[in-house]
Amino acid sequence: MGWYQEITKEITELINHELPEPLASPADLVIPPQRELGDLGWPCFAVAKKLGYLPGELAEKLVTQLSTKEHPAIGGWQAVGPYLNVTLRGEVLINKVIDEIESAGSQYGSINSGAGRKIMIEYSNVNTHKDYHIGHLRNLCLGDSLTRLFNFSGYKVIPVSYLNDLGIHVAKVLWKLNQIPENELPHKNLGHYLGELYTQAAQELANDPVGQELVSLILRRLEAREQPEYSRWQETRQWSLDYFQKIYEELDIHFDQTFFESDFIDEGRKLVQEMLAKGILEQNEGAILANLESEGLGVLLFLRRDGTTLYPVADLPLAQAKFRDYDIDESWYVIDERQSLYFKQLAAILAKLGFNKPIRHLSYGFVKLPTGLMSSREGNMVTYEALREALLTQELREVKERHPEWSKEQIQETAWQVVVGALKFEMVKVSPARPIVFDIPQALSFDGYTAAYIQYAAVRLASLERQAKLKGNGSSTLIARPNELEKALALTLTRFSEIVSQASQAMDPAIIAKYLFDLAQEFNNYYQKVRIIGSSEEMGRLRLGAAIRQVIINGLALLGIKAPEVM
Repeated sequence: MGWYQEITKEITELINHELPEPLASPADLVIPPQRELGDLGWPCFAVAKKLGYLPGELAEKLVTQLSTKEHPAIGGWQAVGPYLNVTLRGEVLINKVIDEIESAGSQYGSINSGAGRKIMIEYSNVNTHKDYHIGHLRNLCLGDSLTRLFNFSGYKVIPVSYLNDLGIHVAKVLWKLNQIPENELPHKNLGHYLGELYTQAAQELANDPVGQELVSLILRRLEAREQPEYSRWQETRQWSLDYFQKIYEELDIHFDQTFFESDFIDEGRKLVQEMLAKGILEQNEGAILANLESEGLGVLLFLRRDGTTLYPVADLPLAQAKFRDYDIDESWYVIDERQSLYFKQLAAILAKLGFNKPIRHLSYGFVKLPTGLMSSREGNMVTYEALREALLTQELREVKERHPEWSKEQIQETAWQVVVGALKFEMVKVSPARPIVFDIPQALSFDGYTAAYIQYAAVRLASLERQAKLKGNGSSTLIARPNELEKALALTLTRFSEIVSQASQAMDPAIIAKYLFDLAQEFNNYYQKVRIIGSSEEMGRLRLGAAIRQVIINGLALLGIKAPEVM
């Protein structure tokens, strides 16, 4: 238990001692809207009603009683309308917090809410033979951040990727590829090239019934592992896998396991026959489907009329295999909001099979461009490659302008850290339920709600640390007389574990992002108003700065972002 948790527990114990029964909880404490009102407040509404008091009356009564009690960390009590507010002693608060952060280091803020629980988080659900675009990036960054957040919260997390490597989209690409002479194929960026072919094929096939029949034939032959289609599929699938892996490595994202749709098709077909025999599925004009209309879930198609499979054929056995083979407590799927109905249908079918393990769909909104929604089929999307190059080109130019004396390697490394920070932050700074409108210039801005703004605060703090080392200041001197800005910063730092808890409960990394932005703003205001180097409290303030930087580092790490030392 951290100091903040300890003091809030002690405050509520003091309050409960003056009540006829323990009605106050640490969770009830709030931060007053104005600093002069105190550091923490306890709302009296519900308890006052229960005890037959007006809220303000109860607050006044408690102030009278509590003001006679001595506590080393409490400076005073006051009644503010219906709230009982408490003021903490600044010198105790700030130095306790600094000591705690220095002791915990990279683990400061971690919680143990998930101890003993094992979860599998499936994300980066992408299709081979298609391009990787910024819509996929939201999935990737959200899944990675949730993995980091829940590991930090004490869970054993198994991050996995699932690739749709079969299906009609693959057949369309192979159909188009068959029309291209071998000597006209590109020698690099083959995964990206497949995405271009898919767009071309989708557009050409829209009004080509003969071509559509050929695509259907290709898909049937693929699922039957017939040559030459199967070998061509193996070759081109690897192009996509290499392409995706390069992206994961660039963004420092790792999976414990990758599942492939193709690995579960045979098992899924057997399961389809079992479900037909049990009456869970039915035939309708040659197709095989689940009629869930009586449950308000519509119809779920398993096999087309031509006998080729759709997503649930592989998804059902995979859902079962996760629990069977990995001994997990829960299975989570990070997939966009369009699939909400599908996951309800999937859960309903699994229940009919007697499979009642906890699966959870973590939904999120679309990524939009200022011009609207994207579509691979229509070709109106921003690919990862295009976005990466646009951001990197702009940031390389800006770093070079800021640091003309730097080496090419240093410029490249710093620019890339900023670009990765921008990419990831823009994808997680908005709550998953809300859509994102991605604005490239805004993403790299050092002003406003951006990763660069937070990273620059960390850079400024690192600079202070370097200056201190040059002066030989490295003692453990405390801040003897903390000012109100320092006290406010310490209170913000104490709340980090609470923020981590809120983010994990809500499954929302945006809570972490907003906290870091607020902390960076608070520090920048302090930096502008308070002298650090050369002040009478220099060494204590440097310790505070180091504590702030550690919390920024820890918070950014939960978003998969590094805190650079220079920018």
